[in-house]
Amino acid sequence: MADKPGREAAFQPGRGYSKEDWDAVCDNPPLTQEEIENLRPAKEVLPPAFFKALGQARKAKGRPRTVLTKRSVTIRLDPDLVDHYKATGKGWQSRMNDDLRKIAGL
Repeated sequence: MADKPGREAAFQPGRGYSKEDWDAVCDNPPLTQEEIENLRPAKEVLPPAFFKALGQARKAKGRPRTVLTKRSVTIRLDPDLVDHYKATGKGWQSRMNDDLRKIAGL
C-alpha cells in the first residue's frame, strides 16, 4: 500500500523507470526535521541558467503556432455526406477540408 497518493510501495515494471532507479530512490531515508529546517530555496542553490532553460521549456510546450490557423465554423451538412467522410477514418475533417479547397480552386 502506498503511503501517499501517487506513490507506490513496491517496484512495478513498465512505468518509465528501472528497478535500479527505484532502488536508488527508495534506499534514501526520510529527511529529519533538522534537515528539513536547513533546506534552502532552489533559487539560492541552482544557477540562473537552470531557471532560464526551465522557462523556455515551459513556453515550448504544446502545438507550434502556424501562420495560417484554422477557423472554427458551424455548418449543416447532409448526414450521408458526414457519414461518408467519417467512414474514411481518423482525419476525416482534414480530408473534407482538402476536398473543399480543390473544388474552390485554392
